[in-house]
Amino acid sequence: MNSPQNSVLLFCIKHFIVTFTPGPTNIVILSTVHNSGTKKAMEYTYGATIAFGFLLAISAMLNTILATVIPKILIVMQILGSFYMLYLAYQVYKMDSSKPTINQTGTFISGFLTQFLNPKVVLFTMTVIPTYIMPYYISMSAVTIGVITITVIGFLAFITWVLFGAIFKEFLQKHKKIVNVLMALFLVYAAIMVWV
Repeated sequence: MNSPQNSVLLFCIKHFIVTFTPGPTNIVILSTVHNSGTKKAMEYTYGATIAFGFLLAISAMLNTILATVIPKILIVMQILGSFYMLYLAYQVYKMDSSKPTINQTGTFISGFLTQFLNPKVVLFTMTVIPTYIMPYYISMSAVTIGVITITVIGFLAFITWVLFGAIFKEFLQKHKKIVNVLMALFLVYAAIMVWV
């Protein structure tokens, strides 16, 4: 029997696993810590988190309209998202390992835009509230708590990647060119997986 508590618990476990595994946002966070430091990665993380929460709030407010619109714009989101991830991959790859650079991928705006251009994030945020929360809880306070909880879980995932980068920064700096190539390849892989 599927109770509201079981549904929300199952969702939280699934969301926890999905958000903590490598994806475009987490890869850019790790690359930003590696190339520009923790402060710059946190700037990116704040942008990504606010966009994530914003997308969840939009979903909560407009879930029925979006359910009919999203499939029609999915192809456009896939194209834009794939190109943006390839652009990020190029930016990460071309970073010169011999001198400090200004990292354009580690900005608040970049973190914010990445969330809107990542079709998997958009689909996730647009379906999670109507699927796991609204069938059981329809009050504004319950939905708001759901949005905040999901956003906090996403933020914790991003922070985990910032901490991982900070802890292993010396190792990552020692192998900077290899790490940049690997991060770029992971982003290319993520761009390809948008279509799978």
